[in-house]
Amino acid sequence: MCGIAGFVSTKGPDVIESTVRRMMEALARRGPDSEGFEAWPGVGFGHRRLSILDLSPAGHQPMLSADRQTGVVFNGCIYNFLELRAELEQHGHRFRSHCDTEVLVTGYLHWGIDDLVVRLRGMFAFAIWDEGKRTLYLVRDRLGVKPLVYCARGGEIAFASTVGALGAGGFRGPVDPAAVLQFLEYGNVAGDQCIFDQLSKMPPATILEWRDGQVCQRAYWTLPHWSETGPSITFDAAVEEAESLIVESTRLRLISDVPIAALLSGGVDSTLVCWALSRLNANLTAFTVGTPGDPSDEAGHARQTAQKLGIPHEVVELPADRPEMLAEMEDAYSEPFASQSAQAMLRVSRAVKPKATVLLTGDGGDDVFLGYSFLHNAWLAQETARKLPAALAPPLRIAAACLPSAGPIRRLRRYIEYSTSGLAAYAHAHDGLPYFEKYGILGECLQSLSLPQRNLAPSFDSARRLLSDVLTYQQRNHFLGEFMPKVDGATMYYSIESRSPFLDQKLWEFASRLPPRLRFHNGVLKAVLREIVKRRVDPAIASRPKQGFTVPVERWLAERWTGALDRLTQPTELERQGWVRKGSLQRPIQDARARQWVPAQLWFLLILEHWLGRQSASPS
Repeated sequence: MCGIAGFVSTKGPDVIESTVRRMMEALARRGPDSEGFEAWPGVGFGHRRLSILDLSPAGHQPMLSADRQTGVVFNGCIYNFLELRAELEQHGHRFRSHCDTEVLVTGYLHWGIDDLVVRLRGMFAFAIWDEGKRTLYLVRDRLGVKPLVYCARGGEIAFASTVGALGAGGFRGPVDPAAVLQFLEYGNVAGDQCIFDQLSKMPPATILEWRDGQVCQRAYWTLPHWSETGPSITFDAAVEEAESLIVESTRLRLISDVPIAALLSGGVDSTLVCWALSRLNANLTAFTVGTPGDPSDEAGHARQTAQKLGIPHEVVELPADRPEMLAEMEDAYSEPFASQSAQAMLRVSRAVKPKATVLLTGDGGDDVFLGYSFLHNAWLAQETARKLPAALAPPLRIAAACLPSAGPIRRLRRYIEYSTSGLAAYAHAHDGLPYFEKYGILGECLQSLSLPQRNLAPSFDSARRLLSDVLTYQQRNHFLGEFMPKVDGATMYYSIESRSPFLDQKLWEFASRLPPRLRFHNGVLKAVLREIVKRRVDPAIASRPKQGFTVPVERWLAERWTGALDRLTQPTELERQGWVRKGSLQRPIQDARARQWVPAQLWFLLILEHWLGRQSASPS
């Protein structure tokens, strides 16, 4: 786990090196153990290392081929590198180190970029420079676990692990209004978009090839899809196969030359990871975030689970007297980022660091084994749509529009809309931008803009495949925009490598092929995973509702962090720069304080205000 950076340019070598070294400095917390720089004519590669495998200087990066014509900088972990190394050794290759990075260099030379990448099992973002071809390759892992950002303009290309690092290298353009609008909708900047204009995030499962100033991209993997008419599998067989894959993926993630810890909430996914660790006789401690005195606190459940599994356990309490680490959030996430559980991740990462450098988490289980209620609702609406004659969809839409949009009838209205309009209804139901429009908050920079997902037309075809459409939408806007950055940003801020057994490509390939009727067996969310917990750990744990590491921001802003919103009652950067209409925040803040409940949108604005203030104070 590291920070990578590079610059390909017609500028002089001194300019290239100074640019890359500025980016490396911005990545120092991602790689505190060593730094390295290598150059070819018109090219500079930089690296900050967090030593996990082969702690000796042999694992130093950038890592070069013997003839120095090929070099790599790499962030992540290749879990099957020993298998690939053995295969390459059979072809006569010799290795100088005991780390996974050397497999990338040697594997590229032996197989080429495309045949190398499809063999990799792990999380990775890496760059390869081939001096003979004068070609740069950028590669991101299948699920987008590791970040990679680039800027291609004027025949040049720069890349880095974070948006902040590219900004430190001088590639920070103006703030992109479309990205701000997206942030106000979701609390993050998702997809391939960045908060700054002219910067792009590498899509997952993608190879970017740069040569002679031209960029082309190609996907190397696509998540398979279930088929109701494909080979049948019983629920029990699915449970047994999933259990085997979870143990295997957990075992692979134990490869390390430094201490390992695990996160444990009171729920199913982290319980399964810790169960697999206990079955593998791993010697480590599990950590839980506690919110004492709050209904969201899962520390008690986590303690019971740890006792049941017989693993050491510590609770890290999150202070409730102030917004924890707002400045730290700005440093950890170089874009505005309002995930409510990010503070919990930062707090637990701080506690783990003195005791471990690798942290296993339960992230990803809900997304592929279908652990969210909105996915179950989408599936039910889809099945209803498949039974409806197409001619009934338009009149049902009209009828739904006549139903109340609030109160107990709202759920019926939504269900009809989902069953007749598909993804358009799902996207419109999200209460992001409508809140700002209700109070007339959006300033002149945003008033003429709209988000594509807000302009989707009703589609009965989409309704008949709604679960698939919602999964794609969820992966782009929340999985990639919030879940992956949250864990990577918090753990890397404290120089920790996070690994999740549920973010394993083979596990995702298996689970994604399971028909929804199996994943929702007997109407139970992520039924396959709950059944494993029921059989192997405790039926009571298997039946617990999903919660995870959370911070009740809406309540705490009203009850415990009452002074935090004062920042928005004073003259703001939001108003000065035209993102928010002057004087428009007084009424929503008064309403929120009167209700003792602060909506997430005001939290978004608070985060954006702090971020804009930091940007205004720093050089562009």
